[in-house]
Amino acid sequence: MALKCGIVGMPNVGKSTIFNALTSANISAENYPFCTIDPHLGIVEVPDAQLYKIADVINPEKITPTTVTFTDIAGLVKGASKGEGLGNKFLSHIKEVDAILHVVRCFEDKDITHVEGRIDPVNDAYIIETELLLSDIEILEKRLLKTEKRFKSNHTETKKEYELLKRLLDHCNNGLPAKTFSFFPTEKELIKSLNLLTLKPMLYIANLEEESIINDTNNKIVSDLNEFVKKKKEEVIFLCGKIEEEISSLEIDEKHIFLKEYNLIEPGLFKLINKTYKLLQLSNFYTCGPKEVRSWTIPKNSTAVKAAGTIHTDFQRGFIKAEIYHSSDLIRLGSEQAVRKAGLVKLEGKDYLVKNGDCIYFRFNI
Repeated sequence: MALKCGIVGMPNVGKSTIFNALTSANISAENYPFCTIDPHLGIVEVPDAQLYKIADVINPEKITPTTVTFTDIAGLVKGASKGEGLGNKFLSHIKEVDAILHVVRCFEDKDITHVEGRIDPVNDAYIIETELLLSDIEILEKRLLKTEKRFKSNHTETKKEYELLKRLLDHCNNGLPAKTFSFFPTEKELIKSLNLLTLKPMLYIANLEEESIINDTNNKIVSDLNEFVKKKKEEVIFLCGKIEEEISSLEIDEKHIFLKEYNLIEPGLFKLINKTYKLLQLSNFYTCGPKEVRSWTIPKNSTAVKAAGTIHTDFQRGFIKAEIYHSSDLIRLGSEQAVRKAGLVKLEGKDYLVKNGDCIYFRFNI
């Protein structure tokens, strides 16, 4: 599956700087609102040490990691849901992503203006989330009106839809995001079809100043943000966009030296990608052969037949069996032959639940 994440936030909070660091795209990051008008797309390889350990054993001609697509969406402002600051256009871009990465500014810089005139990441987060919620409320009101007309025309099949939309609209009108709405399993597909913005999983990115990274210190702004995120039962990662952008421009050897100077184990952006995987409840499996070792992304607890469909629909339609062993056994024993000799290759059917790190060979017939 192709994973797509949208980077959102107020203008001048460092979204484009973080996007540049992720993608090494070097797009404009000027000091004025709406510097980013059209969303910028960047495809990034997912850090995967296991993939390269497998490749060391198999020695394939080609190594193909899985990827994430990042979208740098222009800064949203108060009133975006009503079209302020080209808001309707920007909100429509968010509909296309799987997860929202919400950048909030936690750094002071007199040379970079803030549209609200002060540094307050909690207030910024509230503004953005209010606009997302107002956009959802508008969608629900329009859908409810259409459903109500059919319902009044004795279209009894719309009764359940009408009642669900009414419950969900009441929930959102109470200031609550769609993701906290309780629904029955039979209602899941209808809710999903609405493509509501507040239904999407969100990860906060606190963009800190360099000093906070160097000295590993937190100030009241950061503490307040932490408390805000905890109350929402969400997650936040802390990084410095400027540092990450500089790291991304270095050669591998230079990166290690730079990270050591800042007492960092890995680039913050590695954590960002891994947290996003966790947020979306994703896992990886591998296909291994002399021509290619490749990583594939699937939702956790996917069946073998669904994993087959990730590669090609023919694999899914003609699925017979799947030969499976775990990558950790391959790395430990040093060859696929040794894994087979140890009796660790299993033949599984279509309902097998794929584990993170499985190596799979699909048998199919069309």
